[in-house]
Amino acid sequence: MVPLLLVLLLVLVLFGAGFAVKVLWWVALAVLVLWLLGFVIRSTSAGGGRGRWYRW
Repeated sequence: MVPLLLVLLLVLVLFGAGFAVKVLWWVALAVLVLWLLGFVIRSTSAGGGRGRWYRW
């Protein structure tokens, strides 16, 4: 009975980790899209040049 419970626990942990990794991939993809859009739609500065859209 104990080995069966250990296997089920292992499957549950691996499934949870896989789901979390998949969610993190979608979050990383969304951040990448926003980052690339920031280069496309940058605002112009007072001097007429292209300013940075981020503060750092």
